[in-house]
Amino acid sequence: MKTWLILGLLAALPWGLAAQNSTRQQLPTAPSATKFPPQQSAPPPSSEAGQSSAPAQPPAPASDPSAPTAANPNFSPQTTAQQNSSSQPATSGALNKPTTAPGESADRSIGKGDNPDENLTVIRKRVDEVNVVFTVTDKRGHFVKDLTQNDFRVLDDGKPASVRFFGKETNLPLRVGLLIDASNSVRDRFKFEQEAAIEFLNQIIRSKYDKAFVIGFDTTPEVTQDITDDTEALSHGVRMLRPGGGTAMYDAIYYACRDKLMQADKSQVATRRAIILLSDGEDNQSRVSREEAVEMAQRAEVIIYSISTNTSGLKLRGDKILEHFADETGGKAFFPFKIQDVADAFSQIQDELRSQYAVSYKPADFAPDGKYRKIEIMADNKKYKVRARKGYYAPRQ
Repeated sequence: MKTWLILGLLAALPWGLAAQNSTRQQLPTAPSATKFPPQQSAPPPSSEAGQSSAPAQPPAPASDPSAPTAANPNFSPQTTAQQNSSSQPATSGALNKPTTAPGESADRSIGKGDNPDENLTVIRKRVDEVNVVFTVTDKRGHFVKDLTQNDFRVLDDGKPASVRFFGKETNLPLRVGLLIDASNSVRDRFKFEQEAAIEFLNQIIRSKYDKAFVIGFDTTPEVTQDITDDTEALSHGVRMLRPGGGTAMYDAIYYACRDKLMQADKSQVATRRAIILLSDGEDNQSRVSREEAVEMAQRAEVIIYSISTNTSGLKLRGDKILEHFADETGGKAFFPFKIQDVADAFSQIQDELRSQYAVSYKPADFAPDGKYRKIEIMADNKKYKVRARKGYYAPRQ
């Protein structure tokens, strides 16, 4: 009898082990499997019981993987500059309407399943119009605010353009990026410039209407305050900056235009985008070139106002670079040789942002070839000076 009992137990043992293994296989896997669930669109290959499966990988970020962040500003802008040359809007100006920007391809995606990457519907629409914001001053540098469409001529690549819209844009919501050089070269007057920048933000940012962000840059750009309408938070972001290190000015401009003013600004109303750049203009750390930074500013519809921190009394190489950024984007460069003049420069920028015109036009022979096209806006009255960006990059088909 004992022999038969032992034989029966031995025969039942494999069935018990199989049931135990089945129960264990139903238990949850490692914590990473629930924190980073696998993509549903690519089911893992089947495996036999007892075989180990590959660890779950975190999903790819929704934003541009090359985009820098405040914690990790290392990125490869040379690659994204080539990508943006064919995918980003070609024009700049204040009319960032919910319809597509000039030459821009708008993608609207509708996910029909749990995974938004599945079953997407893409709608593309082209609007071959160019939007430009510009400023008019008289011989004394005073703003001229009472002109009409008949007082101007618009040329696109040297040919008269057909104007579709003209208006005085003195009260549009602002999207302002304050970029402050925190390298060793600006240490002497850094504290005063911080306070002048804080006063500027307190005066120009209207709660629930305008928004701004703060980026300090030395060896790398760092966001000390993301985009907000809270002036207290913006002031704290400025005071957090400490001078030290090299200067990556081009990277900071490129990042601010692409990630903060073009990709992040999805407002459904027209806005005016501007960068206030406080620096000596000398760059020794950037991965992008000067012209790549200029091109990104034009694609992002950004006007750059630069304030030089050079106190030598002479116009140095860096000052000419600051002028170049301002001229190409329709802004203005300021050279406050006395430290007290920095506050005056901020005040003039504030006045200008409330004293501009906007025009939307259709080029005579527009071609979606990705090439650079020149813009000329001329006032009939020769006593007036028109300041606008120099051109734009046409989109590709």
